[in-house]
Amino acid sequence: MGLITTKAIVLSSLKYSESSLIVKCYNEELGLISFIERGVLKSKKRGNKMAHFQPLNQLIIVFNYKNKNVLSTIKELSILHPYQNIPSDIIKQTMVLFLSEILSKAIQGETEDKQLFQYLVTALDWLDVHDHVANFHLLFLLNLTKFLGFYPDLTHAHYPGFDMLEGRFTENLMDKHVISKNEFYQFKKLLGINFDKVDTVTFSKQERQLVLQTLIHYFKLHLGNFSDPKSLPILETVFN
Repeated sequence: MGLITTKAIVLSSLKYSESSLIVKCYNEELGLISFIERGVLKSKKRGNKMAHFQPLNQLIIVFNYKNKNVLSTIKELSILHPYQNIPSDIIKQTMVLFLSEILSKAIQGETEDKQLFQYLVTALDWLDVHDHVANFHLLFLLNLTKFLGFYPDLTHAHYPGFDMLEGRFTENLMDKHVISKNEFYQFKKLLGINFDKVDTVTFSKQERQLVLQTLIHYFKLHLGNFSDPKSLPILETVFN
């Protein structure tokens, strides 16, 4: 396919050998692509270049693409949208670390999805410039399920339970995958709102943690290789 120029979002970076990084990005043109950045850890200019690979940074990259089984090499890169507040806000930093891990686990395969890419850009830009973000990660995860194929079916939203495995509301409260009562009530608060309304949703610390655990369980049921994010305890500590 040759040389490609595209927008990309950094999902993760992993040290490879003494001087190199393997960087996983979700890009607008090809979806999930991994790159090898040789010598970046020993480069005299590594400080500037390493800053590009912070979690969920938005980049413009030029790279040589061969096929999905070969690590690509970035020829040129620049910051697409420098964040104003995320780098200096500990809560936003922690959210970004947590969400980058979620995305690394949840987005698999190479398929491009321009709508998913635009959702990520829009959500991250919103997070960067807004102050009341305590519930942001919860709505981010719920909305992400639209692109992963298991957003809740709202057809019978008046029913008293939600079947996590089927992704639909139900009257049968006895199944082991059905949530009801307080867990159901707190989870349902997020449905049908956008980021501009997320600060109107009220959760106690315990309720916010309950909803997050519910969402993580929901991801586990629908994504076979999904596991608890290692950054989850850090996120919980920040909010406590």
